[in-house]
Amino acid sequence: MGDGSTAYSGEQPGRRRPQRLAPGARPPQFVVFSWDGAGEDDNRLFSRFRAVGKEVGATQTFFLSGLYVLPQSEASRYHPPGHAVGSSDIGFLGSASIRRTLAQLRLAWLGGNEIGTHFNGHFCGPTGVNSWTPAQWKSELRQAKWFVQHWRTTTGWKDMPSLPFDYDRELIGGRTPCLEGRQNLLQAARQMGFRYDSSGVADQVWPRKRNGVWDLSMQRVPFVGTNFEVLTMDYNYLANQSKRYDGPAFQRPAWQDQASQSLRQGFERAYEGNRAPLIVGNHFEQWNGGIYMEAVEEFMRDVCRRHDVRCVSFRDLVDWLDAQNPSVLAKLRTLKVGQRPDAWPGAPTSER
Repeated sequence: MGDGSTAYSGEQPGRRRPQRLAPGARPPQFVVFSWDGAGEDDNRLFSRFRAVGKEVGATQTFFLSGLYVLPQSEASRYHPPGHAVGSSDIGFLGSASIRRTLAQLRLAWLGGNEIGTHFNGHFCGPTGVNSWTPAQWKSELRQAKWFVQHWRTTTGWKDMPSLPFDYDRELIGGRTPCLEGRQNLLQAARQMGFRYDSSGVADQVWPRKRNGVWDLSMQRVPFVGTNFEVLTMDYNYLANQSKRYDGPAFQRPAWQDQASQSLRQGFERAYEGNRAPLIVGNHFEQWNGGIYMEAVEEFMRDVCRRHDVRCVSFRDLVDWLDAQNPSVLAKLRTLKVGQRPDAWPGAPTSER
C-alpha cells in the first residue's frame, strides 16, 4: 500500500472477539499500558516492553510519532501547522534507530499490539498543538500516516519487509503531545477515523464517549506519601519528585518505590472497587536512571497475571466497550472512584 511500505495482511493475529457481560457479572479489571513516541533508539525499550508484554500475556498500545520513521535528511517533507517546514520539538532518529523501530512495529502488530499515533513534532505550549484548529489537526494526522505509509520512499530502503498492516485501518486513536489541544482534536477525531482518544485527565471511573469517540483519558491515582493524586505517567512522577530528568542517584530507589506503590494503590482501588479500566502511560525514556521503566515492568509482571485482570491495548478495550449493553455501561458510569456496588448491573433482584 502507498509505495509498498505497508500491506494489508488480513485480520491481526491473536485478536479475540469481545464478549458481552452476562447479567449481574462483575466486569474484568482492564489495564492498558500505552507508550508515547514508540521509537526503538539505543535504549531498546520498545523491544524490552514488547517482550515483557508477550511474557505476561499483555497487549499494549504503542503511540508512534510519525517523525520516528522519517530520516532527518527528509525533514522538509514535514509541514507542521504554525511552524517552520521541517521543524520539530523532538529529535529525528538516526538510520539504525529507524530500522529498529520499523522492525519493532512489525513484531508488535504481529504480536497483537496496537499501533496508535502520538502525531509528529510534539509542539507544546502557547504556540503548539493547543493553538491548532481542527483542520490543522487533520493535516498533522495525514502527515503522520503518510510517513508510515511511505518510509520506503523517504529512506530508499528495499531490503526490509513491509509493515503488515493498513495504517488507514489500524489507526483508531492517539494521545496528543503534553495532553494539549484536545478540544479541537475531538472536533475532527471522528472524521479522522478515531474510535477513542487518550489525551485528557480523569478520575478512575468508567469511560464515556465525547464527540462520538471513547474518552480514555489518563487517570489520577493516589500519590503515595502525599495528600494528592498524580497522573499515571512517568513524566508526572518525575515532575513531583526530581523536577528534572537526572535527579540525585541516592534518591532514586525511594522515587521508584513511590511510583510503583502509586500504581498499585490505583490498581487496587479499581480492582476491589468499581472495576474502572486503569490507564497507564509512559515514554520510552531512561529518566532518573530508568526507575520509571523498572516500576512499570514490575507492576506489569504483578497485575497482568492476577485473576480476572486483562492487560489490553486501547483497541481491545474499545472493542469490548462497544460490545456491551449500553444500559450496563451507563450504570457502571454511576459508580464513584473506588465504589463497589452491592450488585453488578443486571443482577436478579434476589441477589441485590
